[in-house]
Amino acid sequence: MDLSDLLTDIVATMASAEDRGQVASYIPELAKVDAAQFGIAIATADGRVRTGGDADSGFSIQSISKVFALTLALGKVGDQLWDRVGREPSGNAFNSIVQLEQEQGIPRNPFINAGAIVVSDVNLGGHQPRVAIGEMLRFVRYLTGEDDIIINEDVATSETATGFRNMALANYMRAFGNVRHPVDLVLGSYFHQCAIEMSCRQLALAGRYLMLDGRHPDGGRVVSPSRARRINALMLTCGHYDASGDFAFRVGIPGKSGVGGGILAIVPGRASIAVWSPGLNASGNSQLGTQALEMLARRTGWSVFSPPEEGD
Repeated sequence: MDLSDLLTDIVATMASAEDRGQVASYIPELAKVDAAQFGIAIATADGRVRTGGDADSGFSIQSISKVFALTLALGKVGDQLWDRVGREPSGNAFNSIVQLEQEQGIPRNPFINAGAIVVSDVNLGGHQPRVAIGEMLRFVRYLTGEDDIIINEDVATSETATGFRNMALANYMRAFGNVRHPVDLVLGSYFHQCAIEMSCRQLALAGRYLMLDGRHPDGGRVVSPSRARRINALMLTCGHYDASGDFAFRVGIPGKSGVGGGILAIVPGRASIAVWSPGLNASGNSQLGTQALEMLARRTGWSVFSPPEEGD
């Protein structure tokens, strides 16, 4: 299969889509983004990168950053993290507070907002937010091999000014002792993490270690093979909030979405894929991004539930 031709077909199909979803208007800076944009990039195991559409346009990765934050936190505390964060699908909206009371302040998984706030608390590690976010930036620059990845300060400021639900989640978990640093410091780190700006091409590069069983493509190891597989498993079961089951059903690839309209998807051993279209569906996931990945999986047979090809 010629992936370049396939990307051309996908871009053309998405360009003709009439229903493009709705941008995340509850974050004022994201509400300004043009919903007509669509980009896609595929980094394959042979070292090639193929792109289509607006693949070099920067966007706020938002909750996709939780994948990289989780990787860092596991590197700091290992499996002790799972004493503070669960590994089960939530079945509720990404910013829901409903389950926290029943479950004594332990979030269901690290990809809903409550879980990601606990992960930020771990990564803060007694430092000021600028230290933690500096570590995050160095990490994604290391993963991509590109030093021009930045934090969009306007987006971070916008989230800080409107993030009342996240403040409620953090304070609630603080009451249970599951957030251990001052809430304003934890959220400062979390909001800036979500405001990291990347392109589809850069995001596909950043995900390669999860495609390569934990290895960095330039040599060395980012995480162990078992940890890479477990992160991918969490992406498949929890990466699209309360629509994770539907994404697994339709696409069958581990993925993590963000309300900036991006999705990072991993085909173990084959590809790291990034798509971006700012319009969201009712579950808060990129509408065209989801459709594009479904089309890609159908045409390539890359679902993790597909039988291996001869020689694999």
